[in-house]
Amino acid sequence: MTKPHLVELDTRGLVCPMPLLQAKRALNAMAPGQRLQVLSTDQGSVRDFRVFAEQSGHILLASDEVDGVYRHLLQKI
Repeated sequence: MTKPHLVELDTRGLVCPMPLLQAKRALNAMAPGQRLQVLSTDQGSVRDFRVFAEQSGHILLASDEVDGVYRHLLQKI
């Protein structure tokens, strides 16, 4: 089995709600099973992406922070 195609979205420097809105737009253009990696400097994105995954049904595979950059990995359902 091959790895699902990974789409990367850099939203560093943007504040709420822009990282989430751009991620929603990207997910709408993706096929089921594809993965979206979002980079953000908005601390609120941690909660935003967790809640978004719960409400939308998309899978939040990972969410971490390194040097003030938050990385969220979602899989489109």
